[in-house]
Amino acid sequence: MTTPTDPVILRPRAQDLMGLPIRRVLPQAAARQCGPFVFLDHMGPHTLPEGQGVDVPPHPHIGLATVTWLFSGKLVHKDSLGSDQIIAPGDLNWMTAGRGIAHSERSPDAERQTDSPIEGLQFWVAQPETTETGAPRFEHVADKDLPHWHEAGADWTLVAGEWQIHRAPAKVDSPLVLLDSRSQQAGQIMIKKPTTTWQWGLYLLKGDLRVQQQPLERHHLLVTGDTLAIDWKAGAHFVVFGGEPLGPRRMDWNFVASAPALIDDARQRWQNHQFDPVPGDDGYVPYPTRK
Repeated sequence: MTTPTDPVILRPRAQDLMGLPIRRVLPQAAARQCGPFVFLDHMGPHTLPEGQGVDVPPHPHIGLATVTWLFSGKLVHKDSLGSDQIIAPGDLNWMTAGRGIAHSERSPDAERQTDSPIEGLQFWVAQPETTETGAPRFEHVADKDLPHWHEAGADWTLVAGEWQIHRAPAKVDSPLVLLDSRSQQAGQIMIKKPTTTWQWGLYLLKGDLRVQQQPLERHHLLVTGDTLAIDWKAGAHFVVFGGEPLGPRRMDWNFVASAPALIDDARQRWQNHQFDPVPGDDGYVPYPTRK
């Protein structure tokens, strides 16, 4: 995977996920990863009309953690470990796939009874070789259990990892940080790299923001190996994420791995229905046909 040595700015690509409009932010040709983060989708903002909902049937993952972070709406997460969890805005869902897990994401029944807004981010974090074939696990962290603080005119949440004196509850497999920042007034901050090889990503959701003294367009991602110098106006909402880069990774559909053989094995197991089923959800997403 491409690891940029100079700052790059990525423009998202419009996609459709089971009828839900999304922006595919990462990966792209100019930057295939940011530290261990190898994927970022921005769902919405979108309003689902009454009677409709998000319906992503059971599908598999290996070698990565899915990170779901909502701003509006709710989703029900079910997986092959038996997890059955409603995700609300401000809550974190961290699902580590390891050697293999299947999961579904659907709107709760209550969300389908009326027009319902939906917006959020989903990241994939590649696992290091030491854990990519380990046991899968699932963690849900309520908003009240995440670190929150006010700094430089903005409200900050540490969604995952360690930052300054703060440590988020979810178990991570490599050094990383995921921060959410929402400003009530203009401010500025310097976010330094914990190590020389660290990479940062900055994604702007709304408002006006400058990074490295240059404006960053809304819904664009900056990936850099430099310290972040950020200044913003009131009303800005952005996420900062990054970590230590891992070695080369192959991505194929929903699979991430350090070796092609792991991808091939996962594909065959999914096609042969050898992943554990998702209790309470008998849907199935077939492996995509290659043209």
